Amino acid sequence: MSIHRCKVLDLPKISDPRGNLTFIEGGSHIPFDIRRVYYLYDVPGGAERGGHAHKDLSQLIIAMSGSFDAVLDDGREKKRVHLNRSYNGIYVCPMIWRELDNFSSGAVCLVLASNLYDEADYYRDYDEFLHAQGIGG
Repeated sequence: MSIHRCKVLDLPKISDPRGNLTFIEGGSHIPFDIRRVYYLYDVPGGAERGGHAHKDLSQLIIAMSGSFDAVLDDGREKKRVHLNRSYNGIYVCPMIWRELDNFSSGAVCLVLASNLYDEADYYRDYDEFLHAQGIGG
């Protein structure tokens, strides 16, 4: 897969003096149906999350509060995306290595996933990931 398929998606934002509202509909605002939702919070300063790729899973990663960076890598190119708005997120397609870092204090990272958790879907070793991409030894 190419890193160029990973895009920042703008989500609907309904502005109101009482506060804004954003909603996400699977298959409409994002290119997959939502099967799992999880979130990261209380990430210590300097810590990194991620450090893996998925064989079949698609994700949308959103900074619900605060900010962090998503570093995406297809084995040939890398892209760093700074996320700091709750009305957009980065779509990550399968076979993209991802790392999350540079978390601000109080950051909350929401992840919408196309599949239920399955350990067999993960590449946790970067060299194995590169081999699966047909790159390297």
